[in-house]
Amino acid sequence: MARPEQVLLLEPQHELKFRGPFTDVVTATLKLTNPTDRNVCFKVKTTAPRRYCVRPNSGIIDAGTSINVSVMLQPFDYDPNEKSKHKFMVQSMLAPYDMTDMEGVWKEAKPEELMDSKLRCAFEMPLENDKTHDSEIIKTVSSSASVKTEHSVLPKSASASLDDGEVKKIMEECKRLQMEVQRLREENKQIREDDGLRKRKVTPVATAHSSSTMATTAVRDEGLSTRVLAFCVLFFVIGVIIGKLAL
Repeated sequence: MARPEQVLLLEPQHELKFRGPFTDVVTATLKLTNPTDRNVCFKVKTTAPRRYCVRPNSGIIDAGTSINVSVMLQPFDYDPNEKSKHKFMVQSMLAPYDMTDMEGVWKEAKPEELMDSKLRCAFEMPLENDKTHDSEIIKTVSSSASVKTEHSVLPKSASASLDDGEVKKIMEECKRLQMEVQRLREENKQIREDDGLRKRKVTPVATAHSSSTMATTAVRDEGLSTRVLAFCVLFFVIGVIIGKLAL
């Protein structure tokens, strides 16, 4: 009995393309869409399980939804003259309404209930122009990154080169500077206190000096008034004597 037609929609439908270089993991994406009104169980199998990592490699796709499957090709030595013989198969079946154990469902599934689709693998190397463009982009990004991190990398390298003895010396110098700052603060405080005390002492002296100056000024004014009065009396007496002589 022929197997039923695949109900899942695959994108891409027939071929998974992996684009080099293959010195690192290369990932291709396979999109599985369930257009039906039933949940569908699926499995992804390959003829070269050691060369690929598939996530997820099985599961359930709800009705009317889709899922992306990541197919990761492991690094290998690429030979352009060797054609890929790797293939993938997407196996599926309608999920029972009362399903509780997916593994049990797969074990109990009948051949006429299983649907499958096959895809071949193709390896491609980037063209020379693409390589040049990609290398220029990488160089630009690397240059920008190196410029941004230059100032941060240098201090890290310098600090990494310090040994324990130098670190200890730096710590002792910091402590000495802290003690010196504390000593200067105390001296500054003492100077301020002494300056305030001197100001308080100078104020009474200034007051006393001011009082003495005022007293001296008063005495001088008093002496001047006495002299003026004496001159006035003298002139009066002289005037009287001259008047009598005239008579």
